[in-house]
Amino acid sequence: MENSSVCLLGQFKVIGSTQPIIASPGDDVILPCHLDPEFNVQGLTVEWSKPDLKPDPSDRLSRAAYVHLYRHRQEDLDMKIPAYLSRTELFTDELERGNISLKIMNMTLADEGRYRCFIPKLKSRVQSAIVRLVVVAWTTETPRHHRIVQTPDPKDGTDDKGSSNGGRPSRSPLISGVVVGCILLIFGGVVGAYLFKQRCQKPNHLKCDTTS
Repeated sequence: MENSSVCLLGQFKVIGSTQPIIASPGDDVILPCHLDPEFNVQGLTVEWSKPDLKPDPSDRLSRAAYVHLYRHRQEDLDMKIPAYLSRTELFTDELERGNISLKIMNMTLADEGRYRCFIPKLKSRVQSAIVRLVVVAWTTETPRHHRIVQTPDPKDGTDDKGSSNGGRPSRSPLISGVVVGCILLIFGGVVGAYLFKQRCQKPNHLKCDTTS
């Protein structure tokens, strides 16, 4: 009869995914892991952890923390990482067939990393497996803290004071007015010179008096 103190002998192997699991924030994801050949692990301890996660400095005992810890035929919450509370579960109906895959719900960017599934009582050359999880924001909606690095749309840059540069009046109308005024002065000068020349060339003027 199987119980948590049984030490298994044989060629059982813990097998995970050789490819990274890719998910988006808010997704539910399954990290695949199983025993080969199949074996009932309902009475054994199954540990899911993040090997790259640094220990909690506030814990003087430096106790191990788990993403999900299954022992005594139920989940043990005493050493669970707080960020994963109420977000993980095993497929308990599949444990008798050696399926120790972990489901993580409501994915966050902080969940990305390496996960280790481990059966301590499995006396075999392969007691554990590593599954890599990659979390990518595929959606077109960019998180709020990323929007500040985006180039703003000029149409949306004006506030209720008519300014797009922190409330200061825009200089564009003034510059445009100066440019238009210069063009009009130049145009007027050209037209005036042309009319003056035409006047001087009339038959009834033998000489153009430039002093008048």
